[in-house]
Amino acid sequence: MAPGARLPHAINPEQLSVIQGSSLPMSPKAASRPTGIVMDLDGTIFRGEQLLPGAREACARLGQHGHPILFVTNAVGTSNSVAGFLNRLGLPASPEQVMTPVIVLKRYLAEHVPHATLYVIGEPPLLQELAADFRLSEDPAEIDAVVASADPTFDFHKLTIAFEALRRGARFLATNTDPTWPMAGRVVPDAGAIIGALEGCTQRKVEAVTGKPSLLIARMALDLLGREPEETWIVGDSLVTDIAMGQQAGMKTVLVLTGVTSRADLAASAIEPDHVLEDLAGLPGLVGVA
Repeated sequence: MAPGARLPHAINPEQLSVIQGSSLPMSPKAASRPTGIVMDLDGTIFRGEQLLPGAREACARLGQHGHPILFVTNAVGTSNSVAGFLNRLGLPASPEQVMTPVIVLKRYLAEHVPHATLYVIGEPPLLQELAADFRLSEDPAEIDAVVASADPTFDFHKLTIAFEALRRGARFLATNTDPTWPMAGRVVPDAGAIIGALEGCTQRKVEAVTGKPSLLIARMALDLLGREPEETWIVGDSLVTDIAMGQQAGMKTVLVLTGVTSRADLAASAIEPDHVLEDLAGLPGLVGVA
């Protein structure tokens, strides 16, 4: 990684309160600590440009009672941009409260492919984030790892560069596996479509995914919250990302019906969350906040 590059390793619980100054001091050796909350964003906290019912109030109540909240999203924007968006919607948040696949990807690369030269299929913000710490290249002969993400400009030229790099032995990584992404009243292809194209032509499987439902992001979330899985609840609207990841990681799971999952979907699914809420308004009571 570039000199001076820093990745978050631990967050002071006081930084994780949604309402600044309202959190309670927590001792890591306390016998009983406030529950840590891994909170999904799109479909759970907001939809489009609007906060969902009960979202701000629930986060405020949890913060006032010392429950650290970490917002975890598969969007590949920066922590600063995500926190800024939440603040504009009226939900106070700091960049330290936000985890994205890019944060996990940087740590993974630093640990497993240090000083890697990357070929990144993705949107400009993702390329800019990775270019700050790694060299980017379109020459298959010098590419150490291919990173697949959502890219509306994906074409045969990009496919060929990645194909040749992977055939030469480059690592195969991805920010997330979502097949589609809801956007402005329609659904568009997401990173899963890029992964499918690369797997189809190379006969290789993606080696590591840094977004939900990967355990890579779950473990880093627990690390940042300073909590064990049994001390942590994950709250989200997706059975196959949020709830599945929480179950694999050993967290308690809460499904909210404000996003992609309906009661019919829930009834037909083999994935069963621990709790189901109509929206976030019921979360404080569920956690035990009066």
